[in-house]
Amino acid sequence: MLTTGPAKKVSVYVMEGEQYHGAPVYSAILEFLFYRGISDATVTRGVAGFGADHKLHTSRLVDLADKMPIKVEFIESEEKVEAVLPKLADMVGSGFFEIHDTTIVTPQSLKHAHATEPPAIKTEGKAKMMRILIGEQDKWNGKPLHEALVESLRANDIAGVTVYRGILGYGANRRMHKDSALSFSHDAPLLLSVVDTEEKLRAFFPILDQMMKQGLVALSDVEIIKYTHDSTKDERRKEVRK
Repeated sequence: MLTTGPAKKVSVYVMEGEQYHGAPVYSAILEFLFYRGISDATVTRGVAGFGADHKLHTSRLVDLADKMPIKVEFIESEEKVEAVLPKLADMVGSGFFEIHDTTIVTPQSLKHAHATEPPAIKTEGKAKMMRILIGEQDKWNGKPLHEALVESLRANDIAGVTVYRGILGYGANRRMHKDSALSFSHDAPLLLSVVDTEEKLRAFFPILDQMMKQGLVALSDVEIIKYTHDSTKDERRKEVRK
């Protein structure tokens, strides 16, 4: 099997009517290459040309239709090419062959060559998680409180927040909240999970005090594990936010 790297390209030129031990020479060459373990070879038939005898051959001439130029071409490692050359020289007769340096490129090697994205960078550290428990119907300035909180957290450069919608629960007022198709109530419990440094979360507390009329806030220690693919892009985004 051919692998990525330097190799040799060999083109063997013979005439269609030439024989080698009773068989067409191109057929004998192809068979020889096959049994010598050459990875692949191709035979093409020309429509016009001339050979060592300098006679013009064309498929339009009926009497010369079986004497068209034939090319047998294969690509292999230099070592294997050197091993078959002596026999090929004996087989081509009045024909000839040419050898060129080439490079084998496999689809797998192309994928690796274009894979410019670096491996993921893993960072670990300590942080705080703030959980905010509210009801779906809670408002702030006419807007759903959970939406306003997400927008405010983002505006204050908090690292991340996720809103979860519960199916059953109660909050600080001990009023039961539930999400049910059979219930007329649509005041399902909501949980906002916020993660950042303790300093940044505590700096957000005054804003939280203004926005929340009722609910529950819990702060706990967490260990964060972050995976990034391009730390330079992350740094640029931080600089833009500053």
